[in-house]
Amino acid sequence: MKKIASFTVNHDVLDRGMYLSRVDGDCVTYDIRMKKPNGGEYLENAAMHTIEHLFATFARNSAVGGEILYVGPMGCRTGFYLLVRDKVSHPQAIALVYEAMEFIAAYEGEIPGTTSMECGNYLEHDLSGAKKEAAAIAAILKDWDESKIYYKL
Repeated sequence: MKKIASFTVNHDVLDRGMYLSRVDGDCVTYDIRMKKPNGGEYLENAAMHTIEHLFATFARNSAVGGEILYVGPMGCRTGFYLLVRDKVSHPQAIALVYEAMEFIAAYEGEIPGTTSMECGNYLEHDLSGAKKEAAAIAAILKDWDESKIYYKL
């Protein structure tokens, strides 16, 4: 089988940050790398699940909410993918992710979508862990700009 694009990225040199993963027609995929790949520390499932709920809710309620296609975790537990329509500029996408992580880091209250009717694993959440992880990546993304979104191969 043909190797998929994400497996051609050198994960040995990839660091935490936000990267342009691919563009497919009008769909732009961003790689929000919250942990260094193969660094020995990974997102805990419950915290990652909470980030997913809060990140997706925040993104879909933002000014560019109608252009959000998908927000979801990476199976390797090092971050998230954000898929948007190409109407969202790179600076807008960076700002969205930064603002979402700041929102999560400061979030107090009920996590959206956490009833058995709304979620397939509604009991596995960790707000304090999500807040910690969001604050850590927000600190990195605070000064992130379009010049930094390209993978260093």
